[in-house]
Parts: sequence; C-alpha cells; structure tokens
Amino acid sequence: MTAAYEREEPFNLVEREHVETLPATLADGDFGRRDAEWVVQWYYRRRAIPDADRRAAEERFLDNDYEAMVEAITDAAAAADRERKLDRLTSLTGVDVAVASAFLAFLHPEAYVAVGDREWEALYDVRELPDSPPPSFAPADYWRYLDAVTGVADRVDRDPWTVYRALWRLGA
Repeated sequence: MTAAYEREEPFNLVEREHVETLPATLADGDFGRRDAEWVVQWYYRRRAIPDADRRAAEERFLDNDYEAMVEAITDAAAAADRERKLDRLTSLTGVDVAVASAFLAFLHPEAYVAVGDREWEALYDVRELPDSPPPSFAPADYWRYLDAVTGVADRVDRDPWTVYRALWRLGA
C-alpha cells in the first residue's frame, strides 16, 4: 500500500520533505506565513473539494495575525497534552479540527496524522471505527480516529504516517 502511495500520490515527495523540515521549524517559531499556509494548502488540495471552497478556506487562514499564528503554532508544539495542542491550533481563524490535525501531523509526525473523510472511511471499512465519518470533526472524533490509527500502527509494527498513507490509498 505504501509503495503505491509513493508511486502514485503527487504530494509524496514534498510531504516527506516537510515531515523532515517542518517539525523543528514550526516548533522553534522560525517560519514565515507561507510555511504555515503550506500545511493548510496541503490539507485542502489533496481532497475533492470545489476550488472556490478550497480557496475560501485558505484565505480564511491568511486572515490570522502573523504573531498570533506563530504563538498558537509554537504553543501547540510545546504543549504537554494533546487537548491543549488541538485547542491552540483551533484558536486560529480558518483552522477547524481537521486542519489542526494536519498541523499536528507536521509538528509531531511520529505521533499524529491528519483526519479526513477518506481516511476515516478506510478505517470504518475495515471495522477499526464503528461508524462512518461525522459531518464535521469534533475533538472527540479526532481522538477516536487517532487512537484507531495508533492501534493499527502498533499491531502492524509501523509508524502512524505509514498507516496514514495506506489508509489514503485504501480510501481511493
């Protein structure tokens, strides 16, 4: 599954680069608006979202004050508990739980992955989640999803990102 992801997914190479560079860059606060915007763009541009909706979502994120954005992201990186991480990220304009999950995936790729209908549906199809995706993701939904991903990762002895990539392909 991950070989298919690497072969067929257009974002594979740039994802790998960002997984290596963004965690330290974002945690240190040593980033520009475009670095943070990239995470939002990555989240929306992978999905089957109408272009106008995608652009509107990306524009909402750009409404954030730069200093407030840096503070929220660095606070999320440093927070000890996962609820605080998510709370700091969702305090930003244009960042719902799903987009916050993308930030978490690039802040702490060893522990977090992004959530979306496609990935959730793949877990549901293999009975790792008891229900189909909710209309929008609440924090409790994300934690349930993340726990399912982590459980699969532990069982198959793979990291969460590998499981995420497999779920993405399964949901295709």
